[in-house]
Amino acid sequence: MTRRNSLGEFEQILLLAILRLKDGAFGTPIASELEVRAGRAVSRGALYSSLDRLEKKGYLRWEIGAASSERGGQPKRCFEVTPAGVDALQQAHEA
Repeated sequence: MTRRNSLGEFEQILLLAILRLKDGAFGTPIASELEVRAGRAVSRGALYSSLDRLEKKGYLRWEIGAASSERGGQPKRCFEVTPAGVDALQQAHEA
């Protein structure tokens, strides 16, 4: 893993939260997981900019999930850690 693609602490806990949530990994549950398990309150803007950065690094991907009435009919972005993301987490752990 190059320095440019290395994971910061927040990126690591973000990927771990997504792995833990599995199919339920979208914005609100991710933010809740970070707050409950890591004690890190995160703004919506910081969360999505970090998710976008991890996608650009190739460490996660997303797809549009089904719309729901509690979201006013709006679909949600469901996130999944890629194999490269799992490798990056393992390398960060070994370091």
